[in-house]
Amino acid sequence: MVDIKINTDVIKDIRLMIFDKDGTLMDLYNYWSQMVGYRVELANKKFGLGESEKKKVMYDMGVDLENHRLKSDGPVGLKKREIVMQAMMDSLNSLGFPITQDICCEIFKEADRMSLDHLAEIIKPVDGMHRLIDTLHKKGCRIAVATTDKTERATLALRFLKISDKVDIVVGEDMVKKYKPYPDMVNLILKLSSIDQNHAVIVGDAITDVEMGINAGLKAAVAVCSGLTPKKDLLNKTRYVIDDISHIMVI
Repeated sequence: MVDIKINTDVIKDIRLMIFDKDGTLMDLYNYWSQMVGYRVELANKKFGLGESEKKKVMYDMGVDLENHRLKSDGPVGLKKREIVMQAMMDSLNSLGFPITQDICCEIFKEADRMSLDHLAEIIKPVDGMHRLIDTLHKKGCRIAVATTDKTERATLALRFLKISDKVDIVVGEDMVKKYKPYPDMVNLILKLSSIDQNHAVIVGDAITDVEMGINAGLKAAVAVCSGLTPKKDLLNKTRYVIDDISHIMVI
């Protein structure tokens, strides 16, 4: 059990810390811009897209190349895989390239396979991540990850980051019926860990992370500004807002 300090507030008696993955533990734009890039290049090989068409498909999937950021409304990095796939299909179809769901599914699977050879390029930890995870683990606080990524992909990323041995539970969108902001992911983690919500805190970069924690009745929802959402929007949802997880102090 630990106490954590967020700015000037101290949150006491925490037995479980639940983290979002992208934008919270690892760099959001670097990971998803490259993953979407792999998917669009595979589509390019099949349909022969022009440069402006490739940029449009990436933008429709949620990657704003010109401003070097992800769109705050996603879908990539925020919504589940099937919704990102639909965004790609809709974009390509609007450009006159008839892509079927089967073809799109195969493109996504092939991009997953391609990424295995480039993990060092696409997976970058957020500053302070290892220090925080190591400290929580040493002090006996349980650690979980709740992500809209597939559980298998999330587990792979945590293994590459060398923290999988310290993370007790990983729940992806494929393990629940309703994903963020619904409380299903958190409720499953609480059940698997046998920890009461009054001793658990969630940390995430998106409004949906904060809302999921609130909807699950957790002791606190901590928001970080290292991902999708502007600070002012996060402050509308929770008083606990910090730049990134390096500002979480374990005391």
